[in-house]
Amino acid sequence: MRLKDISLSFVVNFLLGVAWATALIGAVSAFLSTFHNSFLFATFSFIIGAIPGIVAVLILEHFITGKEQIEELQKQTKLLKLLLEKIDSK
Repeated sequence: MRLKDISLSFVVNFLLGVAWATALIGAVSAFLSTFHNSFLFATFSFIIGAIPGIVAVLILEHFITGKEQIEELQKQTKLLKLLLEKIDSK
């Protein structure tokens, strides 16, 4: 749980699990459905089958990183305002 909001963290982590499962299922099913043709073609199909799930994982990780960055910037802004108030009070 990398996000502060518990409900948002639950949803994002659930979707992240679904994305990994999609990548795994897509890759394995593509590999097994084309294995009888040739191993090289099956390996290529494995990679192509995993792409939609991996793209979803990357999008969700980008979302998580963006939210973490926003939270960190809010902390820094709060600290900078406190520092500015201290300097102004002198």
